[in-house]
Amino acid sequence: MSYHVVADESVDFRIVNALRNEGLTVFAISENLASIKDEEVLRVAFENNSLLLTEDKDFGELVFRLHLKHSGILLLRLEDKETSLLWIAKAIKTHYSQLLGKFSVLNKNKLRVKE
Repeated sequence: MSYHVVADESVDFRIVNALRNEGLTVFAISENLASIKDEEVLRVAFENNSLLLTEDKDFGELVFRLHLKHSGILLLRLEDKETSLLWIAKAIKTHYSQLLGKFSVLNKNKLRVKE
């Protein structure tokens, strides 16, 4: 299975590199489309049928309050990113198909997938 992820600018670049090292295809907004608005980031991910990876809670408002289309959002709520790098990759690889089309939150203890 191919894992397509769009990483918002808020995502620590160590995470982007770790995901790539684990074999995931990651389009990093900071490398390709720096400084675009959140709505545009959401559109890029949606048009490419990609999971949006972010550390920015504002995407929840775009999805739940404004009802903007998305193909799946994974919000990272991790304090110690260094020790969480493999946990993030494992969560995406293991649950990728379940994450698509959903708003999910990953913290150090669990993955919550919201319907």
